[in-house]
Amino acid sequence: QVHLVESGGGLVQPGESLRLSCTTSSRSIFDFSSVAWYRQAPGKEREFVASITGGGTLNYADSVKGRFTISRTLAKMMYLQMNSLKPEDTAVYYCRGVRGTADYWGQGTQVTVSS
Repeated sequence: QVHLVESGGGLVQPGESLRLSCTTSSRSIFDFSSVAWYRQAPGKEREFVASITGGGTLNYADSVKGRFTISRTLAKMMYLQMNSLKPEDTAVYYCRGVRGTADYWGQGTQVTVSS
C-alpha cells in the first residue's frame, strides 16, 4: 500500500516562509502521474494549491502564484516552498499523488500564519 506523509508545518508570522515536505513509501515520487498540494482551511472546502505532472508541467492556484513553489526530487520527496505567507494561507496542507485510477492522500500538516 502506498503512503504519503507530509511534514514541515508550523506557526509563523505574516511575511515569513515555510517549506513543506511530502515523502512517499513507493519506489519514487515519479511513480505518480501527477503530484499536488491541496489545503483546507477551517469551515472551508479543500482547495487546490499546486501540482506537477509527470512531464514536469507546473500549475498553481492564483492565490499562491509568485509566492509558492512546488518541486520534487529524483527520489521520494516533493516540496512546497511557501514565501510571503499571509493569514489566509492558514490551513491543513495535504499532498496528493495520482497513479492510474488510484488517488493517494497524506494525513496533512497544519500551517498557521498569525502575528
